[in-house]
Amino acid sequence: MDPLITAAARALATGDPLAALNRVALRDDPPALALRGIAMAQLGDLARATTLLRRAARAFGPGQPVARARCVVAEAEIAFVSRDLAWPEAALEAARATLEAQGDRANVAHARTLQARRQLLVGRIDEAERILEGLDPASLPAATRAACELVVAGIAIRRTRTKAARAALARAGIAARAARIPALVAEVETAARVLDTPAARLVAGDEERPLLLEDVERLLASDALIVDACRHAVRVGGTTLSLATRPVLFALARVLGEAWPADAPRGTLLQSAFGARHVDESHRARLRVEIGRLRAALGDLADLGATKAGFVLLPRQGRHIVVLAPPVEDRHAGMLALLADGEAWSSSALAIALGASPRTIQRALDRLARAGKVQSFGRARSRRWTVPHVPGFPTVLLLPDPLASG
Repeated sequence: MDPLITAAARALATGDPLAALNRVALRDDPPALALRGIAMAQLGDLARATTLLRRAARAFGPGQPVARARCVVAEAEIAFVSRDLAWPEAALEAARATLEAQGDRANVAHARTLQARRQLLVGRIDEAERILEGLDPASLPAATRAACELVVAGIAIRRTRTKAARAALARAGIAARAARIPALVAEVETAARVLDTPAARLVAGDEERPLLLEDVERLLASDALIVDACRHAVRVGGTTLSLATRPVLFALARVLGEAWPADAPRGTLLQSAFGARHVDESHRARLRVEIGRLRAALGDLADLGATKAGFVLLPRQGRHIVVLAPPVEDRHAGMLALLADGEAWSSSALAIALGASPRTIQRALDRLARAGKVQSFGRARSRRWTVPHVPGFPTVLLLPDPLASG
């Protein structure tokens, strides 16, 4: 192999894009174009990086399928890091299949990690877990191993498995330091801070306090009846009643849970469930109907009793009742949570991740921008959104050296 190409690839593998560019910046042959693209990506110029990688893929031609597939994998990573979730998944799957057929195990693992990472971004946790099945992180290059462990930690966090998440983050930290890529080390450290940040609030009677993820895990394992306002469900032990598609019933359950052990006045229930300010007999009749539906839905989890003033939630077997609420109550909390990851999102990517229409997302972003909660840069299709208070740190690209072994 060309010694300059080899040296540039090694520089990129250790997170030194400037050293790589010093060796290949003036060259336009396909391997040099690919390495220049990866270097520009590590420097944060993602648009230029994508252009160079596409040029490299075309220049390699059909006679070099492995090199072309590696360029596609690198481009896919740039797309996911820049939150371009509309980037075609089929192209990455085809590249992964090509690499697998040619026995390029390291880049196959990297492609699978990227696929799992995308599924995690859009909330498909089961699919992300399935993609990683059978993948042994210990056998991977350090940078790819760190990326894989970050995805494993993300799955564990969303499953509320704190011990598994900490173990995966610890392994990711070891791998990131072994890779000697400062931006990768920073990403692992940022991910680890999530476990030390309040994940929810506990509301029980007159008490209200923040909970770490470990506290949430312990609460979910207890025998308390939990009205979960984070996932719009009612939980007892291993039994979960989802009310995500029945917002009126969940609103009633939450008011009753927050009032327990006292009863919840009818006026409070009506205002919370229906937004009724001026109550008439039709509202009272509807409340009775919805209370009956909630009683039927709860089944063996709890009962509902009528009082002179309103209704009271009656847990079975002497359990106590708590409400698990988000750390910050906001109509657009899900969107703000995605934007808080420090990356710049397009409105179309937010729509994919949240399962909403692009127009709904754009209206919400405009409202949040007027309130000073988000900010944008760029115009038209290149417009991206961030939250203004997140400190910046280098964009992380976990790109394995694509040519050192080819």
